[in-house]
Amino acid sequence: MKVCSRHIATDQLIEPKTLDGRRRLVKGAVPTLFEWNHFTAQTPRASVWERRERPTEPVSREEQEEHIDVRDHDYCSTPEPASLDMSSQATEDNSKTLEDLQKQLQELRVQREFCLQRFAGSDDNIRFYTRFPNYNHLMAFWILIEPSIYKMVRVTRAISAAKRNEEVVTHARPSTRQLLQPIDEFFLFLCFLSVGLKERDLANRFNVHQSTVSRIIATWTSFLTTLLGSQCIWLTPAEVQAHLPEAFKDFPDTQVILDCTELRCQTPSSLLLQSEMYSTYKAHCTMKALVGIAPHGAVTFVSSLYGGSVSDKEIFKQSGIAALLTKNMAVMVDKGFLISDCCKCKVYCPPFLSKQKQMPAYQVRETQAIARLRVHVERVIRRIKENNLFDGVIFLSHAYNINQLYAVKLSEQSTGQEMGEIRQDDDTCAGSCD
Repeated sequence: MKVCSRHIATDQLIEPKTLDGRRRLVKGAVPTLFEWNHFTAQTPRASVWERRERPTEPVSREEQEEHIDVRDHDYCSTPEPASLDMSSQATEDNSKTLEDLQKQLQELRVQREFCLQRFAGSDDNIRFYTRFPNYNHLMAFWILIEPSIYKMVRVTRAISAAKRNEEVVTHARPSTRQLLQPIDEFFLFLCFLSVGLKERDLANRFNVHQSTVSRIIATWTSFLTTLLGSQCIWLTPAEVQAHLPEAFKDFPDTQVILDCTELRCQTPSSLLLQSEMYSTYKAHCTMKALVGIAPHGAVTFVSSLYGGSVSDKEIFKQSGIAALLTKNMAVMVDKGFLISDCCKCKVYCPPFLSKQKQMPAYQVRETQAIARLRVHVERVIRRIKENNLFDGVIFLSHAYNINQLYAVKLSEQSTGQEMGEIRQDDDTCAGSCD
């Protein structure tokens, strides 16, 4: 028998154990829910179709067509002039804002990167990292060498060509595979030479691999040695006389001022090399070189590096400068530079006391005059040693190219950093000599 469940209380119904099962009545259950005992049946839920929204009033055909013709944008209509002005102004403002943001981004990128452009506005930083006096001076030197940069032979390309027994072909344009711009490679080389930064430090600063730094240094060393070494820095007597300072009026035939400098190096393990490189003057293993400048201060001669045990006289003989000197010339040297017997030209050298108890007055004045003029070659050498690579102890790992590095630095100084006319202030010169 089927009974309507609306009139049965819920506590008298037995729920089915399955989803498709039927509910059953408790034994003795009777209908108790009717209208006369104030029972209200639950309102049945409306169907999906009944719940759908419908227009309250009927829509006419004309209204329907009008509704269909309405579009989101009417492209045929002409906007108001005020709206056009506002749109163009907004576009200009957005463009200007975008340009400002791009400029700020570029400035932040330059500040973050370690490159030459980052320090272009600070002459102090340029002087510290490159030893050039200012940015303009550095760029003047760069303009001199830039046309030849694209003929540069990379170390890796030269090694590959040598293995295949092929001739190295230079390219008119830089390779797209280069990680750094040529001017930043040059800046890296100067940082290595001037500040003495290690290869790993340079790799971290320039965000490249350490092997890349090593190849850049080797490439630029060979390139600058070839380029600057091809320039003749030796001056003719006429050129020297054209720039002869007034301070040399008592020594008018002076062609070159000579002096030797020593660079400390790491002690080699070989006892034979130790004996060849040990300098009794420095009490250390050194490399020795001869430097010559013209009376007006330009570097005109640079010799190769020799062992520290070699005497100044022997370096003078082996360097080849004797072949450049003639009888009409004169050289100015220090007292310990004993080259009078192996030099065919006149030698200006401070006199020795010999067996005299006291020097005559004219010899004292001659000694002071030569010392005042010779001090300028010592200033050139001092500027070379301002580069930390040459000021400290040179590692033997740089022995294969130290000659080239030394020649490059002196050639840079000769090309881009001429001293100009020597000052004639005797007190200043004498003080510097002391």
